[in-house]
Amino acid sequence: MRRHFLRLVERRPRHRVPVQTSLREIESTKIISWNLLRRTGATIHDVVGLIEAEQPDILLMQEATEEIDLLPDLIGGHYARAPLPGRIHGVACWSRQPFARPPRACTIPSGAVVKRHAQIIEYNSFSLANVHLSHGQMLNRRQLRRIAALMPAPCAILGDFNLVGPTLVPGFHDVGPKAPTHRMVDLLPIRIDRCLVDGMSCLSARVLPVFASDHRPIAVRLKPTVNSLVAASYR
Repeated sequence: MRRHFLRLVERRPRHRVPVQTSLREIESTKIISWNLLRRTGATIHDVVGLIEAEQPDILLMQEATEEIDLLPDLIGGHYARAPLPGRIHGVACWSRQPFARPPRACTIPSGAVVKRHAQIIEYNSFSLANVHLSHGQMLNRRQLRRIAALMPAPCAILGDFNLVGPTLVPGFHDVGPKAPTHRMVDLLPIRIDRCLVDGMSCLSARVLPVFASDHRPIAVRLKPTVNSLVAASYR
């Protein structure tokens, strides 16, 4: 009987107590996503101004050119950019805290003209996907499902979705601000800059004032849920 009891004790997960302790220490994270409009939009100084004004923990950028590579020299932090194949621009991320591992580019289904990839960013308690999706309304939904399949909870997908209407990604919730973020052909206001989450709570979401680019930045404050962190600890 004693041996049976000892075997049961040895099989108990040994990381459960540290996980519960870490839950109390996890704080919310302020994330901003902004399409910079490559050469004719936001400059490096506009990006620095946004960081100084809004104080995000993480800034995700789309249509970022090599000019934005100067960001850590001007304001510190941690930075990575992934240009799209054959293009002068791509997705880029800036963070106050170090990444758990270097951000990586993940190939996604692409159209015949522009090849696309998502930037996958991992932290100790959650992961992010920074995206600039295609304009085709069936294609960009396929791209989202591909990205979602690669990301275990807790996680979030943010960026320029170029998507109108529901995202149709099982398991993910659209928690981004509901206000328009872009004007189609400078006339029709639409909401195409989005935030999807799985295993994360959104504490606040808003669209920031427009300047420099044809897209308005979106700002969200996210926090992993207790259930998603506990589930992740068993993987």
